[in-house]
Amino acid sequence: MANHKQIARSTMQESKVRLVKSHRPRRRFNPKILVDRTIETTAIVSLLLTGFSGVGAMGCWGLEIIETNINPNIIISGWQQQKNICLGAMLVSFSAFLGSSLVGASFSIQRDKF
Repeated sequence: MANHKQIARSTMQESKVRLVKSHRPRRRFNPKILVDRTIETTAIVSLLLTGFSGVGAMGCWGLEIIETNINPNIIISGWQQQKNICLGAMLVSFSAFLGSSLVGASFSIQRDKF
């Protein structure tokens, strides 16, 4: 038969162990991390979009040349319009990359206090 004091001590020790196990530091929201990750994501996505648009523009350019060689009576082909759309997307996405890089660089310069 167990002693009443031993049971009371064991329950107190178990409750202390539970408190220690459940204690976890709370993470605070940091807007600097959000801004950094947003700028980084924007730069990566715009570079990828630039690359894919460039590949699309090159493909449309090749198909436009093939179509012109087959039928020289075509003045403006559908491939030329697609090529211009891809080149425009390339220009916009590359501009987004340059802009996000510039903003990221200016934030890092402000943090370093040059």
